[in-house]
Amino acid sequence: MKNNEIAKTYKTRFVISLIISAFITCIVESLLIFNIGRLISVFGNASGFTEVGILLAVFSAVLLFSAVFYLMQRRSIRYIGELSETMEDLAHGNFDRKVEVDGNDEFSQMAENLNSLGEDLKALLEIEREAEKSKTDLITNIAHDLRTPLTSIIGYLELLSGKNSSLLSESQKQKYLTIAFNKAKRLEQLINDLFDFTKLSYGKMTMKVSYVDIVKLLEQLLEEAYPNFVEKGLSYELKTNVPSLEIMADGGLIARLFDNLIGNAIKYGADGKKVVVRIIADIPADVVEVRVINYGFTIDEKDLPLIFNKFYRADKARSTQTGGTGLGLAIAKDIVTMHGGTISAKSDLNGTVFTVRLKINFDKNSENLRRA
Repeated sequence: MKNNEIAKTYKTRFVISLIISAFITCIVESLLIFNIGRLISVFGNASGFTEVGILLAVFSAVLLFSAVFYLMQRRSIRYIGELSETMEDLAHGNFDRKVEVDGNDEFSQMAENLNSLGEDLKALLEIEREAEKSKTDLITNIAHDLRTPLTSIIGYLELLSGKNSSLLSESQKQKYLTIAFNKAKRLEQLINDLFDFTKLSYGKMTMKVSYVDIVKLLEQLLEEAYPNFVEKGLSYELKTNVPSLEIMADGGLIARLFDNLIGNAIKYGADGKKVVVRIIADIPADVVEVRVINYGFTIDEKDLPLIFNKFYRADKARSTQTGGTGLGLAIAKDIVTMHGGTISAKSDLNGTVFTVRLKINFDKNSENLRRA
């Protein structure tokens, strides 16, 4: 209901209450005055009977008018009381308090607005709590993930430079140096991923949108990843229903997105011997769908909603072996979100599928406005 309609409803009901109260009062007072007049004509104005009768008539008129008006307005008065109590509860942080929406007038509109306000405040509080918890988890996970490789690096360097280093053979020294180097590279990867994730999550990364041929981009990424496929004993296949397709996107970010998904498929798909990338575009539809499929490690159903969270690892033991930082999928989700798309995952015995849907004609300005 619009505000002017609400005001009209309120005024109409208020005026009607006044008219009805006045009408009932006039009828009752007319009967009372008529009877008082008859009594005066019979008994005369003995002992000031006329003055008493007039005072009685005036008092009863005020009392009757007030009683009738209150009875007609008691629903509104009760509703105002409930609204006042609800606002007080909201002010004290009780966002579960609800007002029953009764009727279709200004008070029911206020009740709806209060209920909506309570839900919004509760949602904001949950977001704030989640953000605070996320910050704590982020710091904890960063400290842990930085400390683990750093401790190893320090340990191996102490062996190489300590008092007993002369007792080590050249092969042992080379082995320890290689381990320390690999740990340092993992530390570098973690820090780079962390910087990228922070910039993406907090809007510090500027998008450079242009036309990108997504078919040629995925062909190039798969070719660049060929040594990694060979190392894991995997083959790959690119399937597409269009020979070429240009979309509006940030080429660097889109490359990072699919590089992360392909790298994830290589890490966890070694048992399946094959990775498939499928491009589906229904021209002239405005969306292109890309699926990255591996047939290796199966993700438990309870873990699927959580895999895009930062630092979340469905299989912690295997993630440690593969060297994952726990930020790859979180970064991928942020890139998709920046492009106004969606990303989802499903996993069963038929394979693990990451599905990305991107707009072909992406408008950065309108999408940023929508997100804001």
